[in-house]
Amino acid sequence: MKINGLLQELWDDYTSMAPSALFIHELMQQRGENVVNDHIALRTFSHESIGIDQFAIHFEKFGYKRCGDYEFEAKKLDAIHLEHSCNSKLPKIFLSELRYNELSKNSIEIIERCIEPLKLLSIDSLLAKPLRPSISFREYKQLYEESEYAAWLCAIGFRANHFTISVNHLKTIESLLDLNEILKENGILLNTSGGEVKGSKSEFLEQSSTMADKMDVEFTDCTEKVPTCYYEFALRHQLPTGKLYQGFVTKSADKIFESTN
Repeated sequence: MKINGLLQELWDDYTSMAPSALFIHELMQQRGENVVNDHIALRTFSHESIGIDQFAIHFEKFGYKRCGDYEFEAKKLDAIHLEHSCNSKLPKIFLSELRYNELSKNSIEIIERCIEPLKLLSIDSLLAKPLRPSISFREYKQLYEESEYAAWLCAIGFRANHFTISVNHLKTIESLLDLNEILKENGILLNTSGGEVKGSKSEFLEQSSTMADKMDVEFTDCTEKVPTCYYEFALRHQLPTGKLYQGFVTKSADKIFESTN
Protein backbone atom coordinates (compact mmCIF):
# COMPACT_ATOMS: atom_id res chain seq x y z
CA MET A 1 0.00 0.00 0.00
CA LYS A 2 1.15 3.53 -0.76
CA ILE A 3 1.06 6.30 1.83
CA ASN A 4 -1.97 8.05 0.33
CA GLY A 5 -3.91 4.79 0.56
CA LEU A 6 -2.97 4.39 4.23
CA LEU A 7 -3.92 7.99 5.05
CA GLN A 8 -7.27 7.57 3.27
CA GLU A 9 -8.02 4.42 5.27
CA LEU A 10 -7.17 6.22 8.50
CA TRP A 11 -9.42 9.14 7.48
CA ASP A 12 -12.36 6.89 6.55
CA ASP A 13 -12.12 5.00 9.85
CA TYR A 14 -11.70 8.24 11.81
CA THR A 15 -14.72 9.98 10.27
CA SER A 16 -16.86 6.89 10.90
CA MET A 17 -16.30 7.63 14.61
CA ALA A 18 -16.23 11.44 14.33
CA PRO A 19 -19.04 12.56 11.99
CA SER A 20 -18.60 16.15 13.19
CA ALA A 21 -15.14 16.14 11.57
CA LEU A 22 -16.67 15.20 8.25
CA PHE A 23 -19.29 17.95 8.73
CA ILE A 24 -16.54 20.54 9.39
CA HIS A 25 -14.47 19.30 6.44
CA GLU A 26 -17.48 19.68 4.14
CA LEU A 27 -18.30 23.08 5.67
CA MET A 28 -14.82 24.30 4.73
CA GLN A 29 -15.18 22.91 1.22
CA GLN A 30 -18.49 24.75 0.83
CA ARG A 31 -16.56 27.95 1.54
CA GLY A 32 -14.26 27.08 -1.37
CA GLU A 33 -11.44 25.85 0.83
CA ASN A 34 -8.99 23.12 -0.13
CA VAL A 35 -8.54 21.51 3.28
CA VAL A 36 -4.92 20.59 4.09
CA ASN A 37 -4.18 18.22 6.93
CA ASP A 38 -1.47 19.46 9.31
CA HIS A 39 -1.02 16.25 11.30
CA ILE A 40 -2.58 12.97 12.36
CA ALA A 41 -2.29 11.67 15.92
CA LEU A 42 -2.25 8.07 17.11
CA ARG A 43 -2.19 6.72 20.65
CA THR A 44 -0.61 3.54 22.02
CA PHE A 45 0.93 1.91 25.08
CA SER A 46 4.65 1.86 25.94
CA HIS A 47 5.04 -1.82 25.16
CA GLU A 48 7.92 -3.27 23.14
CA SER A 49 5.53 -4.82 20.60
CA ILE A 50 3.23 -1.86 19.95
CA GLY A 51 5.00 1.23 21.31
CA ILE A 52 5.80 4.46 19.44
CA ASP A 53 9.12 3.01 18.27
CA GLN A 54 7.28 0.29 16.36
CA PHE A 55 4.77 2.80 14.96
CA ALA A 56 7.66 5.06 13.91
CA ILE A 57 9.37 2.18 12.07
CA HIS A 58 6.11 1.53 10.24
CA PHE A 59 5.79 5.12 9.03
CA GLU A 60 9.49 5.31 8.19
CA LYS A 61 8.78 2.68 5.53
CA PHE A 62 6.64 5.33 3.84
CA GLY A 63 9.40 7.93 3.90
CA TYR A 64 8.75 9.57 7.27
CA LYS A 65 11.52 10.58 9.69
CA ARG A 66 11.56 11.48 13.40
CA CYS A 67 11.73 15.20 14.08
CA GLY A 68 10.70 15.87 17.68
CA ASP A 69 10.40 14.31 21.15
CA TYR A 70 7.97 15.35 23.89
CA GLU A 71 7.06 14.38 27.45
CA PHE A 72 3.79 14.88 29.33
CA GLU A 73 4.77 14.04 32.88
CA ALA A 74 1.38 14.54 34.56
CA LYS A 75 -0.33 12.25 32.06
CA LYS A 76 2.58 9.75 32.02
CA LEU A 77 2.95 10.13 28.25
CA ASP A 78 5.90 10.23 25.86
CA ALA A 79 5.50 11.37 22.27
CA ILE A 80 7.32 11.98 19.02
CA HIS A 81 6.40 13.56 15.74
CA LEU A 82 7.46 12.54 12.25
CA GLU A 83 7.62 14.47 9.00
CA HIS A 84 7.84 13.11 5.49
CA SER A 85 11.39 13.39 4.18
CA CYS A 86 10.42 14.15 0.56
CA ASN A 87 6.88 15.49 0.47
CA SER A 88 6.12 18.40 2.81
CA LYS A 89 2.47 18.32 1.69
CA LEU A 90 1.92 15.06 3.54
CA PRO A 91 0.66 15.45 7.13
CA LYS A 92 2.97 15.13 10.10
CA ILE A 93 2.42 12.08 12.29
CA PHE A 94 2.15 12.62 16.06
CA LEU A 95 2.65 9.41 18.06
CA SER A 96 2.12 9.20 21.81
CA GLU A 97 2.36 6.31 24.27
CA LEU A 98 1.24 5.82 27.84
CA ARG A 99 3.82 4.62 30.36
CA TYR A 100 1.18 2.27 31.72
CA ASN A 101 3.59 0.48 34.06
CA GLU A 102 3.45 3.62 36.22
CA LEU A 103 -0.27 3.09 36.87
CA SER A 104 -1.84 1.04 39.66
CA LYS A 105 -1.49 -2.75 39.70
CA ASN A 106 -5.16 -3.18 38.82
CA SER A 107 -4.89 -0.88 35.77
CA ILE A 108 -1.70 -2.59 34.62
CA GLU A 109 -3.42 -5.97 34.74
CA ILE A 110 -6.38 -4.73 32.68
CA ILE A 111 -4.12 -3.11 30.08
CA GLU A 112 -1.78 -6.10 29.77
CA ARG A 113 -4.77 -8.37 29.24
CA CYS A 114 -5.83 -6.08 26.38
CA ILE A 115 -2.32 -6.02 24.90
CA GLU A 116 -1.74 -9.79 25.09
CA PRO A 117 -3.64 -10.80 21.90
CA LEU A 118 -2.03 -7.93 19.96
CA LYS A 119 1.62 -8.77 20.61
CA LEU A 120 2.13 -10.78 17.42
CA LEU A 121 0.25 -8.39 15.15
CA SER A 122 2.17 -6.02 12.88
CA ILE A 123 1.48 -2.28 13.08
CA ASP A 124 0.10 -2.58 9.57
CA SER A 125 -2.43 -5.13 10.83
CA LEU A 126 -3.37 -2.96 13.80
CA LEU A 127 -4.07 0.03 11.56
CA ALA A 128 -5.65 -1.91 8.70
CA LYS A 129 -8.26 -3.49 10.95
CA PRO A 130 -8.43 -1.66 14.27
CA LEU A 131 -9.23 -4.00 17.12
CA ARG A 132 -11.07 -3.06 20.29
CA PRO A 133 -9.66 -4.89 23.32
CA SER A 134 -12.29 -6.71 25.38
CA ILE A 135 -12.96 -4.93 28.67
CA SER A 136 -16.07 -4.44 30.74
CA PHE A 137 -17.61 -1.03 31.24
CA ARG A 138 -16.75 -1.38 34.92
CA GLU A 139 -13.08 -1.79 33.95
CA TYR A 140 -13.37 1.14 31.53
CA LYS A 141 -14.56 3.35 34.39
CA GLN A 142 -11.75 2.08 36.62
CA LEU A 143 -9.18 2.99 33.98
CA TYR A 144 -10.87 6.34 33.34
CA GLU A 145 -10.48 7.35 36.97
CA GLU A 146 -6.72 6.88 36.72
CA SER A 147 -5.99 7.60 33.04
CA GLU A 148 -8.56 8.79 30.54
CA TYR A 149 -5.96 8.02 27.86
CA ALA A 150 -5.80 4.34 28.92
CA ALA A 151 -9.59 4.04 29.02
CA TRP A 152 -9.86 5.56 25.54
CA LEU A 153 -7.32 3.14 24.06
CA CYS A 154 -8.88 0.07 25.65
CA ALA A 155 -12.34 1.06 24.41
CA ILE A 156 -11.61 2.59 20.99
CA GLY A 157 -8.43 0.77 19.93
CA PHE A 158 -5.52 1.64 17.70
CA ARG A 159 -6.70 4.21 15.17
CA ALA A 160 -6.36 7.91 14.43
CA ASN A 161 -7.26 9.90 17.53
CA HIS A 162 -7.54 13.13 15.53
CA PHE A 163 -6.82 14.82 12.22
CA THR A 164 -5.91 18.50 12.03
CA ILE A 165 -6.87 21.30 9.64
CA SER A 166 -3.95 23.55 8.71
CA VAL A 167 -5.35 27.06 9.27
CA ASN A 168 -2.34 28.45 7.37
CA HIS A 169 -3.79 27.02 4.17
CA LEU A 170 -7.30 28.46 4.60
CA LYS A 171 -8.03 31.34 2.21
CA THR A 172 -11.32 32.69 3.58
CA ILE A 173 -10.43 32.54 7.31
CA GLU A 174 -7.64 34.70 8.70
CA SER A 175 -7.28 33.52 12.28
CA LEU A 176 -8.02 30.68 14.66
CA LEU A 177 -10.46 32.91 16.54
CA ASP A 178 -12.40 33.50 13.30
CA LEU A 179 -12.49 29.77 12.61
CA ASN A 180 -13.67 29.02 16.14
CA GLU A 181 -16.53 31.51 15.78
CA ILE A 182 -17.65 29.91 12.50
CA LEU A 183 -17.59 26.47 14.12
CA LYS A 184 -19.61 27.61 17.15
CA GLU A 185 -22.15 29.29 14.85
CA ASN A 186 -22.60 25.87 13.26
CA GLY A 187 -23.21 24.11 16.56
CA ILE A 188 -19.73 22.69 17.13
CA LEU A 189 -18.64 22.27 20.76
CA LEU A 190 -15.02 23.34 21.31
CA ASN A 191 -12.47 22.24 23.89
CA THR A 192 -12.15 25.16 26.35
CA SER A 193 -9.53 23.58 28.65
CA GLY A 194 -6.80 26.19 28.91
CA GLY A 195 -8.90 28.52 26.72
CA GLU A 196 -10.39 27.94 23.29
CA VAL A 197 -7.02 28.82 21.72
CA LYS A 198 -3.98 27.06 23.09
CA GLY A 199 -0.55 28.54 22.44
CA SER A 200 0.37 31.90 20.93
CA LYS A 201 2.27 33.60 18.14
CA SER A 202 5.27 33.94 20.46
CA GLU A 203 5.28 30.15 20.85
CA PHE A 204 4.98 29.85 17.04
CA LEU A 205 1.89 27.61 17.26
CA GLU A 206 -1.79 28.20 18.04
CA GLN A 207 -4.21 25.30 18.35
CA SER A 208 -7.86 24.64 19.07
CA SER A 209 -10.04 21.55 18.82
CA THR A 210 -13.56 20.21 19.04
CA MET A 211 -14.70 18.01 21.87
CA ALA A 212 -14.76 14.38 20.82
CA ASP A 213 -17.87 12.84 19.33
CA LYS A 214 -19.40 9.86 21.13
CA MET A 215 -20.49 6.45 19.93
CA ASP A 216 -21.85 3.20 21.31
CA VAL A 217 -19.13 0.75 22.29
CA GLU A 218 -19.92 -2.88 23.03
CA PHE A 219 -18.15 -3.70 26.27
CA THR A 220 -18.16 -7.25 27.61
CA ASP A 221 -20.97 -6.47 30.04
CA CYS A 222 -23.01 -3.78 28.27
CA THR A 223 -23.11 -1.16 25.52
CA GLU A 224 -22.34 2.42 26.48
CA LYS A 225 -21.65 5.73 24.73
CA VAL A 226 -18.04 6.90 25.15
CA PRO A 227 -15.90 9.68 23.61
CA THR A 228 -14.23 8.78 20.32
CA CYS A 229 -12.29 11.27 18.18
CA TYR A 230 -12.04 15.02 17.65
CA TYR A 231 -10.92 17.51 14.99
CA GLU A 232 -8.01 19.85 15.66
CA PHE A 233 -7.02 23.16 14.05
CA ALA A 234 -3.44 24.44 13.91
CA LEU A 235 -2.04 27.84 12.95
CA ARG A 236 1.76 27.85 12.62
CA HIS A 237 3.88 30.99 12.79
CA GLN A 238 7.25 31.93 11.33
CA LEU A 239 10.46 31.29 13.21
CA PRO A 240 13.19 33.96 13.17
CA THR A 241 14.64 32.02 10.23
CA GLY A 242 11.51 32.78 8.20
CA LYS A 243 10.41 29.14 8.14
CA LEU A 244 7.15 27.97 9.70
CA TYR A 245 7.49 26.19 13.02
CA GLN A 246 6.78 22.48 12.50
CA GLY A 247 6.97 21.13 16.04
CA PHE A 248 4.50 20.96 18.91
CA VAL A 249 4.15 22.88 22.20
CA THR A 250 3.86 20.47 25.13
CA LYS A 251 1.71 22.63 27.42
CA SER A 252 -0.75 23.26 24.58
CA ALA A 253 -0.87 19.63 23.44
CA ASP A 254 -1.49 18.63 27.06
CA LYS A 255 -4.76 20.59 26.96
CA ILE A 256 -5.64 19.29 23.48
CA PHE A 257 -5.45 15.73 24.89
CA GLU A 258 -8.44 16.65 27.04
CA SER A 259 -10.68 16.80 23.98
CA THR A 260 -11.57 13.16 24.67
CA ASN A 261 -12.15 13.76 28.38
